[in-house]
Amino acid sequence: MSSLNRRQWLKVAAVTPAALAVSVGSSPPLASAAPSADEVKTLVDKALGFLKSAQKDDGNFFDSPQAEPGLTALIASALVRNGVAADNPVIAKAIKYLEKNVQKDGGVYVKGMSNYMTCLAIVAFKEMNADKKYDKVIDGAAKYVKSLQYADGLTDKDANFGGAGYDKPGGKGGPDMSNTHFMVEALLAAGVSKDDPAIRRALTYISRSQNLKGEANDQPFAAKASDADKGGFVYNLSAQNDPKSEKRTAEGGLRSEGGMTYAGLKSFLYAGVGKNDDRVKAAVDWIRKNYTVSANPGMKEKDSGLFYYYHTFAKAMDALGEDMFEDAKKVKHDWRQELFDELKGKQKANGSWVGTRAFLENEPALATAFAILALSYTKKK
Repeated sequence: MSSLNRRQWLKVAAVTPAALAVSVGSSPPLASAAPSADEVKTLVDKALGFLKSAQKDDGNFFDSPQAEPGLTALIASALVRNGVAADNPVIAKAIKYLEKNVQKDGGVYVKGMSNYMTCLAIVAFKEMNADKKYDKVIDGAAKYVKSLQYADGLTDKDANFGGAGYDKPGGKGGPDMSNTHFMVEALLAAGVSKDDPAIRRALTYISRSQNLKGEANDQPFAAKASDADKGGFVYNLSAQNDPKSEKRTAEGGLRSEGGMTYAGLKSFLYAGVGKNDDRVKAAVDWIRKNYTVSANPGMKEKDSGLFYYYHTFAKAMDALGEDMFEDAKKVKHDWRQELFDELKGKQKANGSWVGTRAFLENEPALATAFAILALSYTKKK
């Protein structure tokens, strides 16, 4: 072992589980390496250079129809989480753009996707709220988001109960797992209690989005889940009623997806659901069987929504708290280092990241936002 430095040994250990049992004298096992703060900063600084060139005079980063404040909020919060100063011109201009788009109803949006955009804005304002400047804005936005939840006029027997969609209930598409997990994260960031009715209702919907038949999920698709899908999460419950949906499986169930599964696990852990809960254990089991940082598992095209996947992966793994994550084959992964290496390898020369058309990740500013947000979780705590 003397011929290997610490980082090299850890990389060997990540693919050789037995190596973790090796001890030198009475020394305890080595901890995971994870990238250094300087290594992360190098990637973030390059990304900041790209974002500075992409930012428009009003502080927004996107052309219509993506010119919604929430996406700019995503960039601002990701940069702040990575240590970029709040008074950096890029962040200062972005926050002014958000302030300008706070609506009278408390939402933060321009034309549409008001739940999604407001949730992202809440998190950004929270990151910028050290001096309590945005307390009133955050409180108003949280109340607005609560008003968008599928709850009024529904009982907990309704499949939509507790979920959130892009806009007001009754809008196009209905509730989905993605918007609901953003809602949970935003409300908790706003200071809403884990025991708040809105959070508890959301957990009802999130539980029904898991391929796990039982007391928490009475949906037909869960009873048809294959062994490969069991424990994972689906994007939209309504797809079970659409025989033409590409989300359906040969068994008549719904396919589990990586980005949604990490979103579901993150939501459970953030909302105080214990690690011994059957829902959490089933989600972790699915992740152990499908662990990867090179694809979005469960998607027909492995690169579909890849950068979105990276950010839910990073948040969930950080919340789970296992520095060395053991997959179903008993291989231990230094997930922070592996995610960092993957993102480093995908960064373009101009500092951006670019994905596929799915999830709008062919828009470099959006893919870059998700990438640097994921990077903020790769530094060892």
